[in-house]
Amino acid sequence: MREDLRRLADAVARRVERRLIEELRATPCEATAEQCTGDGLCAVRRPDDVRRVQQAGAVRVGASPGIGPVRSDLAAIIDHTLLRPDASREDLARLCDEALQYRFASVCVNSANVRFCAERLRGSGVRTVAVVGFPLGAASTHAKAFETRQAIRDGADEIDMVINLGALKGRDYRTVLEDIRAVVEAARPHPVKVILETGALDRDGKVIGCALAKAAGAAFVKTSTGFGPGGATVEDVALMRAIVGDDVGVKASGGVRDGETAERLVAAGATRIGASASVAIVSGRGGTSGY
Repeated sequence: MREDLRRLADAVARRVERRLIEELRATPCEATAEQCTGDGLCAVRRPDDVRRVQQAGAVRVGASPGIGPVRSDLAAIIDHTLLRPDASREDLARLCDEALQYRFASVCVNSANVRFCAERLRGSGVRTVAVVGFPLGAASTHAKAFETRQAIRDGADEIDMVINLGALKGRDYRTVLEDIRAVVEAARPHPVKVILETGALDRDGKVIGCALAKAAGAAFVKTSTGFGPGGATVEDVALMRAIVGDDVGVKASGGVRDGETAERLVAAGATRIGASASVAIVSGRGGTSGY
């Protein structure tokens, strides 16, 4: 009886394997025969199919020599984001459940929603990020510091603050520096990311904004709110990385809706990605809208 069950299990496994291979071969990659030694199933050009193979039970994937590096998992550096003012408790619960399912780095929410998310994620290892002074950055320094302290009390693990954009563009750099420093002190020891709103700045503004954020003790500089002009670009991320060096993080946010874009931003120097299309990014489906 045991031998019969083993033969039956082997037969079923072979049928499943053949079906999976047939499905994958139905949509081969675009590499030429000279470029590909893997029968169109290259682990580099077919990363989402590699995930399907893993989900089917594989614990190791073989590949021919010289195929290059396989895309690393992006989920661990994504802040899964929901910043719509009309977000309901059901929306927030879904955000947290998706973060748990895909093991995103965090959820990023408005400060009023921090307590709900922090309690739902308690003990999971998924962090809760609160935005402060969002989305304009035009609140007083006192108000930003107060909002930061309350968010930390409610369970926030990180703070994403919006820079005083008016002061930065008006070259009132002391005000910008003191504004960031007050939030950093209020959040301590929790890390603070400074949102520059790069789409509203010229090159000098981006450079100076990064320098001031680093001088004030911020842990990250961040491209955009997603509510202002433009979003994350490879050029801006590369510039920000060059200014802050290796000891400050760079978060790319705004308009990141697919894995290919996220990977280009990471290659340019981003160490965190902010997105509402996070599931589409890691699943390979591609998003059409969102933060």
